[in-house]
Amino acid sequence: MADEPLLVVRGLTKRFGGLVANDAIDFAMGTAGIHALIGPNGAGKTTFIAMLCGELIADAGSVHFAGADITRWPAYRRARAGLVRSFQITSIMPTLTAIEHVVLAARGAPDPRSALARVGLAGREDVPAYALSHGEQRQLELAMVLAPAPRLLLLDEPAAGSGREEAARTTELIRSLGKDHAILLIEHDMDMVFAVANRLSVLANGACIASGTPREIRDNAAVKQAYLGE
Repeated sequence: MADEPLLVVRGLTKRFGGLVANDAIDFAMGTAGIHALIGPNGAGKTTFIAMLCGELIADAGSVHFAGADITRWPAYRRARAGLVRSFQITSIMPTLTAIEHVVLAARGAPDPRSALARVGLAGREDVPAYALSHGEQRQLELAMVLAPAPRLLLLDEPAAGSGREEAARTTELIRSLGKDHAILLIEHDMDMVFAVANRLSVLANGACIASGTPREIRDNAAVKQAYLGE
């Protein structure tokens, strides 16, 4: 049986005055696997994610998640339905321990410690966030996203600010998470993207110019011109 879409976007549009940040975007993804969203700076990726999460309300178009029309739902209701986001800039509370962060994020999930183990932070539960390395802080943010047992993870540049070794560990972690989670990944590290993504969509000037497998995107002339380079 074909994988039923978990997320379906039709004609999603957002304007800021005379600027069209997202122009009638169509997008869909299933219940598992990793779909990467790439594009140059200013392409509209952040606006698109903000509309999926309910941080911005679309001017036109629709968002359906798990069969429900969530286009006008507030952000908290989307999160409760299982659509959970991480952010590009690390956002943690320095004096709280790793387990305290996850318990707060878990919203009553039965085993918050398992999220820490899943991202490689077993044994670091009682360490305050300020004492974690940058890479561990990024792992902690992933644990916070995993804790409430989401149906879709929206990961916004999870390797931002990471060195080569940290980025390699993040790549392996995301590949592992993609085996049993649906992940929408925004990332500028093309090595990571092509290492983990099952499908890619490319935004340029607010429009989706291509969607397909990694090979199809690599070979797409419009994508080469707009983003990847010849």
